[in-house]
Amino acid sequence: MPAVDPRSEIARLSERLAAAVREAGELALGKFRAPLKSWTKDRHSIVCEADIASNELLQDRLQAASSDIAWLSEESLDDPARLQARRVWVVDPIDGTRAYIEGRPDWSIAAALVEAGRPVAAALFAPVEDAMFLAVAGQGATLNGGRIATTPEREALRIAGPAGLLQRLQSAELPFQPIRKIHSLALRFARVAQGAIDAALASGNSHDWDLAAADLLVHEAGGFLTTFAGQSLIYNRADPVHAPLVAAARASHRKLLPLLRDQRIHPVRMTKNQKG
Repeated sequence: MPAVDPRSEIARLSERLAAAVREAGELALGKFRAPLKSWTKDRHSIVCEADIASNELLQDRLQAASSDIAWLSEESLDDPARLQARRVWVVDPIDGTRAYIEGRPDWSIAAALVEAGRPVAAALFAPVEDAMFLAVAGQGATLNGGRIATTPEREALRIAGPAGLLQRLQSAELPFQPIRKIHSLALRFARVAQGAIDAALASGNSHDWDLAAADLLVHEAGGFLTTFAGQSLIYNRADPVHAPLVAAARASHRKLLPLLRDQRIHPVRMTKNQKG
């Protein structure tokens, strides 16, 4: 049997990924602003019927693409067998569920194919604005079929993130324009990839499913998404939780890192509603 070209295989899987994410987004959009049952899990995280329906659709479509790809989703029971898998689907069936339930537009469907700890294909769909972000490792990133790129450095950066981290930067006397918080963390970072904003921040406790798709989008658009220590993210670990993060174009990222890790600049205490 001839060897399979890994590039053609990733291309096939990325097409399946894009189709599944769009279908899940259309399903969720059909339930948007309609009466829904919702409940709280893990004492603080909210979930609704649309999350579950989207998750089931994605799992059905993606696991049919290849039987040897493991599964990690916010709305599925974690299977430790994924840790031995070469590849894993990393999925957030609705990123920004609280915004979705409240009728806000800034929610998304985000999924990525991770191989050896890093995303190699990504799809992120914001259904309200019909915005489909796609990326394949080494092939760039697109929005609705057009190439996207992070912005060049500017004097006053447009930065989105939780209030506490923005206040921390203000105490460093960095000239910047604060952007109203984008509730979907994946979409917040995707805005950096498309050049709509210059940088995005996240406080700690984000998970693989919040980040994997947006991570590849940012890097393929010419930027970086790292911890405040400048470390790239590794996915599909036993504990899929990450430290505070920053995404920006290369020059802006270099400018922000020293300020964010400067221990003399103390973060402002955040309320529960300000975190994210």
